[in-house]
Amino acid sequence: MKSKITGTTLPVLEIGLEAGDTIVAEPGEFSWMTESVQLKTTAMTAGAKGLFGVLGRALSGGGIFMTEYTAPSGNGLIAFAAKVPGQIMQVDVQPGHGYMIHRNGFLCATAGLELSIGFQQSLGAGIFGGNGFVLQRLAGTCSAWVELGGEIVTYDLQPGESIQVHPGHIGMFQESVGFDIRMMRGITNAIFGGDGLFLAHLTGPGKVWLQTLTLPNLAHALLPYLGRETVAQTTQAGVAGGVAGAMLRDMFGGR
Repeated sequence: MKSKITGTTLPVLEIGLEAGDTIVAEPGEFSWMTESVQLKTTAMTAGAKGLFGVLGRALSGGGIFMTEYTAPSGNGLIAFAAKVPGQIMQVDVQPGHGYMIHRNGFLCATAGLELSIGFQQSLGAGIFGGNGFVLQRLAGTCSAWVELGGEIVTYDLQPGESIQVHPGHIGMFQESVGFDIRMMRGITNAIFGGDGLFLAHLTGPGKVWLQTLTLPNLAHALLPYLGRETVAQTTQAGVAGGVAGAMLRDMFGGR
């Protein structure tokens, strides 16, 4: 199996399949492929063991069903294009060396992937974190490809070293990194500061990949260019007020 990532702003991943190779992805994610590639859609793949494994994967942002791509009769090619401006990264997953990624980050992986929901280290992270804190866990033994938005900034946190991050900017981190959610310090900062009510705290040891582009920020930037009717509906939906607005931004992983 050979892979190649082409492009910069909107990259595409091309994977050359040989007999016996298998690529696992969510249904409908591929962009193009040769006729020699065959598809098999099933729920019992990507490490799912029983109904609870399938539901856990779905809650993390993955689908109930996954698609396996193979080329049984010989060589084949399949391509996955990025959905938003950003980068595609390849990571090698080994037992004890997994990754936590944002819920829309999984692109595809080789056979041996175990894709599941990433459980948080505190109850608060699960209750208040919203979509920005619902993470996918990559485990097993495989090569996986992850899509991150915008530019990528990497930090190699030392033991006990921490960084505070808005939830939507968390792209990926090694599962050795501690993860928690805390309320913004200072009631005035939380209510009137415009930075949201909650922040993620990542604590080393381990690597952290932060993404500069978040989907809520992208949607906000495109809002002036949408039709008047769409803008009016969006405005009416967002009149909840300062405190509620800040809480909603946190729940959807934005700023």
